[in-house]
Amino acid sequence: MKVLVPVKRVVDYNVKVRVKSDLRGVDIANVKMSMNPFDEIAVEEAVRLKEKGLVTEVIAVSCGVAQCQETLRTAMAIGADRAILVETDAELQPLAVAKLLKALVDKEQPQLIILGKQAIDDDANQTGQMLAALADLPQATFASKVELAADKVSVTREVDGGLETLALTLPAVITTDLRLNEPRYVTLPNIMKAKKKQLDTVKPEDLSVDVAPRLKTLKVTEPAKRGAGVKVADVAALVEKLKNEAKVI
Repeated sequence: MKVLVPVKRVVDYNVKVRVKSDLRGVDIANVKMSMNPFDEIAVEEAVRLKEKGLVTEVIAVSCGVAQCQETLRTAMAIGADRAILVETDAELQPLAVAKLLKALVDKEQPQLIILGKQAIDDDANQTGQMLAALADLPQATFASKVELAADKVSVTREVDGGLETLALTLPAVITTDLRLNEPRYVTLPNIMKAKKKQLDTVKPEDLSVDVAPRLKTLKVTEPAKRGAGVKVADVAALVEKLKNEAKVI
């Protein structure tokens, strides 16, 4: 069984992002970049399925600039067998990424696609669902538990009312939630081994996919600064402020 795991290169979650002076986007110059945490969980889950003997090959995929090779090497250090980079300098929006992944799914014919539910830079939460629609595959989002059988997969997912379990026929698309697993620490020997693993590079034109942006970002601004809180003397004063100033009651 073959598993495809898309991964995205994003600003590291420990970095406090800054908006560019021209308000056209986020400043990523000299900023630490890393693998999207939800995608790291997806790679870990695919590798665990392989360690159980249920999967034969794990393929990591990334779309973006040449530096995404570093993210793919990290995925291979976790345990992915090989990687594919769809290299482009264009601004990639969720629909374009989903189309690129659809082309790779048609080419590689994986039985399972596992990806993070969303990226921490745009928080779009769209790519997995769009890929499932384009490829006409069953999907399970926000997975907190995955149990793989011969031709089916059982996915426990988190919903507003609690937990829901879905049984999907393979091939299928799964998006991961935080509670699915805890990614392993990448050791130096595995990092060195990852440098020798196969990493193929293709262009969007090779896959016959148009990645031109469909949406235009007009302006990016920081959230408004919150005002300082005040102390009130008693409950009556609190109710009065909530009613007349905050207007929440």
